[in-house]
Amino acid sequence: MLAYGVTADFMDEYLKIGETTTLRSLKMFVKTVVSIFFEEYLRKPNNDDIARLLVVGEKRGFPGMLGSIDCMHWKEKNCPTAWHGMYSGHIHEPTIILEAVAYYDLWIWHAFFGLPGSHNDINVLDRSFIFSDLAKGLILTINYTINGHNYVMRYYLADGIYPQWATFVKTISTPQGNKKKYFVAAQESARKDVERVFGVLQARFAIIRGRARFFHIETLNDIMMACVILHNTIIEDERADNEEEEFEYEQLTESTHDPVSTDPTPEFNEFSQRHHALRDRKIHCQLQADLVEHLWQQYSAS
Repeated sequence: MLAYGVTADFMDEYLKIGETTTLRSLKMFVKTVVSIFFEEYLRKPNNDDIARLLVVGEKRGFPGMLGSIDCMHWKEKNCPTAWHGMYSGHIHEPTIILEAVAYYDLWIWHAFFGLPGSHNDINVLDRSFIFSDLAKGLILTINYTINGHNYVMRYYLADGIYPQWATFVKTISTPQGNKKKYFVAAQESARKDVERVFGVLQARFAIIRGRARFFHIETLNDIMMACVILHNTIIEDERADNEEEEFEYEQLTESTHDPVSTDPTPEFNEFSQRHHALRDRKIHCQLQADLVEHLWQQYSAS
């Protein structure tokens, strides 16, 4: 049912297992997968993970980048008629939204699922927990330099709908000049990592490519999280040795981007300062301009 998206009564004809038993087994299976493997395969990046991601991001022309962020809609078949307006958005069908952060190797580092399809990506971001630890000071800080300017905040590549925050690097809608055009091509190429993840996830698990047949949101959440966890286990198993050699993971300890740990600071003033810092538009614009120059310098040197 997860891999091929078949219905429960199909199992009765093919495997001689009753529909009720099949549905119960599926629910127990996905719940068990989430409870056992969530901490390992949907964990937040640790020190080693951050160091590896920063090294690879710098090689791709984006120092300080930790992935790409976007949302995917899962169509819902059994949505009650009274809820259609709440769950229908630009797709004009009832859907449930998955927000994800992914990287070049298709590993999903963040998954937030369950909001109705009438929300856009900004609404999902406001309810997501992706930056909650950063605002609370419970997350690792990083230090890197681009075009002579120092930065201490990680960022993600995003499309045009996301706000102008210091934690996002977006494309330029109407680029003028070769520098900005090259930046747009590089940014949109790297940002496609998360789009590829959604395609691979749906290809591997047809149950989320088709329409969701279950009614309770708790069951749908377990199914989606289980598929994400199983996807990450496959990615871990299929990592090729030549990719490790290409990005020189064995030299991570020599990286200049080693993360620096910060102690929790629960004071409200410091929380407010961090909250405003991650939403700073000036840093967003400066970071984008520095990356334009940085990528152009790399292109000219090559």
